[in-house]
Amino acid sequence: MIGGFQRLGATSLETVATLGRAVMFLLRVMGGAGTLVRRPRLLAHEVYSVGVLTLVIIIVSGLFVGMVLALQGYYTLVDFGAEQSLGVLVALSLTRELGPVVTALLFAGRAGSALTAEIGLMKATEQLAGMEMMAVDPEHRVIAPRLAAAILSLPLLTVIFNVLGIIGAWLVSVNLLGVDGGSFWSQMQSQVSFSDDIVNGLIKSGLFGVAAGWIAVFNGYDCLPTSHGVSRATTRTVVVTSLVVLALDFVLTALMFD
Repeated sequence: MIGGFQRLGATSLETVATLGRAVMFLLRVMGGAGTLVRRPRLLAHEVYSVGVLTLVIIIVSGLFVGMVLALQGYYTLVDFGAEQSLGVLVALSLTRELGPVVTALLFAGRAGSALTAEIGLMKATEQLAGMEMMAVDPEHRVIAPRLAAAILSLPLLTVIFNVLGIIGAWLVSVNLLGVDGGSFWSQMQSQVSFSDDIVNGLIKSGLFGVAAGWIAVFNGYDCLPTSHGVSRATTRTVVVTSLVVLALDFVLTALMFD
C-alpha cells in the first residue's frame, strides 16, 4: 500500500515537473516569435508541411462527416416533420462542435505526430545540439516556425472541413433524400449566426491549434534521444492532444454558449 502511494506521488511530481518544463518551453519559443517576421519563407514552408499536406484527410473526412450527419439528422427530423431544418442541424453541428474538434483530432494524428517525430529525430541525431554549437537557437529556428504554422493552419483547415461537410450534407439531403434545396440553404442562412456560431468555432480551432502545436513540438523537443523515446513521444502527442482537445472543447462550449 505504501508502495502504491509512493508511485502515485512520483507520477504526480513528474507530471507537475513536465507541465512546468512545457510552460517554460512555450515562453522561450514565444520570445523568438519575432524572428519569423524576418523569415517568411521559413514560415511558409512549415505551413505547407503542416497544413497543406493535411488537406487530403481533411477534405475526405469533412465530406463524409457531412454525409453521415445528413443521413442521421434526416431519419431523426422526419419523425417530427422537420426535415426541412436539416441544413440548420448540419451547419450548427459542424461550425460549433464537429468542425473544430474533428479537425483538431485529425490534425493531431497526421501533423502533430509528424512534428513530434521530426523534432525528436533531430534531437536523437544531435542536429539540435549542432545548432547550439553554431550559436543558432533551435527553439527559435526550428520550434517557433512549426508552432506558428500549427496555430495558423488549424483554423483554415477547420473552415475547409466545415465547407466540405455542408457540401456533403447538401448532396445527400437534396439529391438522395429529396429535401428541398431552397429550404436547406435559406433556413441555414437565417438560423446560423456569424458571430455566435462561426466566429466562436474559429476561436475554438485557434485555441486547439495552440494546444496541438504546443504539445507536438514540446514532446519532440523533450523526448529521450533514442528510437524508443521518439516512438513514445509520438504516441504521447496523439493521446494527450486528443484528451486536451476534448476537455478544452467542453470548457469553451460552456463559456461561449452559456
